[in-house]
Amino acid sequence: MARLLWVVQKPVYFLGRQWNGVDIASVFTLTAIHLLALLAPFYFTWSAFWLAVVLYYVTGVGITLSFHRNLAHKSFKIPKWLEYFFAYCAVHSLQGSPLEWVSSHRSHHQFTDTPSDPHTPLKGFWFSHIGWIFDFRKRFGSYDGRLYNVGDLKKQSYYKFLHYTYPYHCIACGVVLYRIGGMPYLVWALNSIFLHVTFSINSICHIWGNQVWDTGDLSKNNWLFGLLAHGEGWHNNHHAFEYSARQGFEWWQIDITWYLIRFLEIVGLATDVKLPTELQKNRKALSNKVSSMEQEGRSDTKVK
Repeated sequence: MARLLWVVQKPVYFLGRQWNGVDIASVFTLTAIHLLALLAPFYFTWSAFWLAVVLYYVTGVGITLSFHRNLAHKSFKIPKWLEYFFAYCAVHSLQGSPLEWVSSHRSHHQFTDTPSDPHTPLKGFWFSHIGWIFDFRKRFGSYDGRLYNVGDLKKQSYYKFLHYTYPYHCIACGVVLYRIGGMPYLVWALNSIFLHVTFSINSICHIWGNQVWDTGDLSKNNWLFGLLAHGEGWHNNHHAFEYSARQGFEWWQIDITWYLIRFLEIVGLATDVKLPTELQKNRKALSNKVSSMEQEGRSDTKVK
């Protein structure tokens, strides 16, 4: 398919740019988390390791089920008490408040793979992976400028509360874990693995993988991150049907988040679960478009 050619100015990450409190806090937080990760071999205990595994799934599914599929795309509905619980789990993933996470993601879908995409791959792998986090004000004009598209969440006092207090919840969690298990619990609980898994959806899944749907962008299905990101790695599937509560469409496309949503639906807690129809899939399938183009080509040849 024909694509527009964008000319994008090379981003300036550190030197020769203006800094503000939000940018500095982002750099400090990410640096601290990665420095703690270097200490992991020296503070290994089996209890700390299994704590990290549990938090990987609890906070990770909090992001994928709550921030992403429930809040950003409204793929399904659940009771408010359960919705707020999953959102609170996501807060402890260290990926920001519900308002800013959802706002950035909605902007990503609105401007996918263009210069206005918050983590556009057009500015290089580093920018799409992590560099975009360090300079929000330059692209949005102000700190609250990025929250223009989350009016539905701003109306709810719970999400506004989490937006202005989420760092304190993470700090409190760290203090509690330190009091319970000392440095091993702190180091292993605040690991950066799921951060980079999420970042890789923005970077790797727009570079490496395969496309099966006509989305007009660079999104790819990547089986490795389908596993690591609880189903989010089926990224071309997601960009084709962003409203879908299920992202692993084939039986072999493992989607942990969908399995949980499906369970909640079976027990009556999840309703209005959105899925693409077979007709919608057929219209989007690249294989069908290729077949149509081949048939048109043969028809043109016969006419000539």
